[in-house]
Amino acid sequence: MEDYGKTLSFSSEEVKRENIKQILLLVRQALKERGYEPINQISGYLISNDPAYISSHLNARTTIQSLDRYDIIEELVRYYLEGHTD
Repeated sequence: MEDYGKTLSFSSEEVKRENIKQILLLVRQALKERGYEPINQISGYLISNDPAYISSHLNARTTIQSLDRYDIIEELVRYYLEGHTD
């Protein structure tokens, strides 16, 4: 039986990371729907800071610009390296 009276806590870092993930998934969907290669487009955006790499479809361009590029890069590196210990 679930204890619905128990208070759940989330760290701001967990919320921030989940937000980045959801935005990247939205951007990927928007780019795919417009026929673009998401990896190339997102990489181009992160390298150049040129929002033209991101389609405005599904409000993806505005949404990704709400994030700091460095936070996105940090999260991508964290995700890639997580669990890959030598």
